[in-house]
Amino acid sequence: MDKPTQTELEAAAFRRLVNHLRDRTDVQNIDLMNLAGFCRNCLSKWYRAAAEDRGQAMDLEEAREIVYGMPYGEWKDKFQAEASKEQLAAYEEAKKNLHD
Repeated sequence: MDKPTQTELEAAAFRRLVNHLRDRTDVQNIDLMNLAGFCRNCLSKWYRAAAEDRGQAMDLEEAREIVYGMPYGEWKDKFQAEASKEQLAAYEEAKKNLHD
């Protein structure tokens, strides 16, 4: 596979992942962190870092809006639930193995 085709496929897969996460507002970031070791905020940070690596200025809020499909504060108000004690405990345990 040539590099441009690979890049196009990777971009398409990324867009599909972002759209899936936008549709699954019932899945909380803490659940993603506990199960997969990353969440929407991580994806936003990676997007921002990739932009900056290519000389594109981008702040975290811009990157979050790309991933969340709306301003982060709006998403939190609409969809974010308070984490349970069990979720927080699982997060603290999982955090030991996270890589940023």
